[in-house]
Amino acid sequence: MATQPTDVYNPGHVPSPSGDGNMTSVSDMNALCTACKRHALTPAALPALLLTFYSLGPGASHARAESEAESLFYAPPPASDQNSGFSGHAELGYTALSGNTNTETLLAKGRLSWYSEKWTHTFRMETKSVRDSGNTSAEQYLVGQRERYNLGDSNYLFELGRWEKERFSGYDNQFTTIAGYGRQLLDTDHQQLSIEGGPGYRFDDFEGGGSKHNAVGYGAFDYDFQLTDTASFTQQASIEAASDNITARSYTAISVALNSSLSLRVSHELKSNSNPPDEAEAHTDRTTAASVVYNF
Repeated sequence: MATQPTDVYNPGHVPSPSGDGNMTSVSDMNALCTACKRHALTPAALPALLLTFYSLGPGASHARAESEAESLFYAPPPASDQNSGFSGHAELGYTALSGNTNTETLLAKGRLSWYSEKWTHTFRMETKSVRDSGNTSAEQYLVGQRERYNLGDSNYLFELGRWEKERFSGYDNQFTTIAGYGRQLLDTDHQQLSIEGGPGYRFDDFEGGGSKHNAVGYGAFDYDFQLTDTASFTQQASIEAASDNITARSYTAISVALNSSLSLRVSHELKSNSNPPDEAEAHTDRTTAASVVYNF
């Protein structure tokens, strides 16, 4: 089953070390490939991946441009000279296997952000689909929006809305809205860390019939680390606690900029429901993906 996505870190418009805006350095790409093959992108391997990239040396000259890229649901930055106007990205991953097995997997994501004085507005859409020998084994759709109002001094207010539909989860669809307070705890050339939390509401429409209104408590963090001039690491996690279940989400990714517009990304997503409906096939969904990202 495909995991319910969390929000994607945008690697931003980061030029190559040579400054010509073309292909990233061979050493960065070799380090990424070596680390991925060695550790298979399991959660336990992430510290080793971090050490592998950190040994290359962080790129201070481009880290600020990287940090200005929007994280969708957790802590998009306020408007500034570096991110005024519109920005966004489109992400696509596709695999097809034929022969003894016939499997197709599609991952598509899109995000658009725009800025108005102290406001940051974000809209996104996502879909995932897995077909095995012509039969759908996973299918998920998501539409979301988010507002951020900058209070200054690293503080902000936020509101988010999310509609999602996922087959085999036990829910026909879910709608969530949350509002609250956030704070930027770290904001350096190489690292950014934000936390946020607040109350919210969720409407559950069950696959087996019936529905439920839920009050939820929400907490999340968003950590970004500039590994090299062209490589970045992000870790996001959130918890939404209702009266009868707790939904935990995690998103981990490493992105490598190929030029000013294109990036390669490897990611691992996890969603866990402590008490899913009886129709659900599992408590926890995981997705590991490799994709191409176009930034604009």
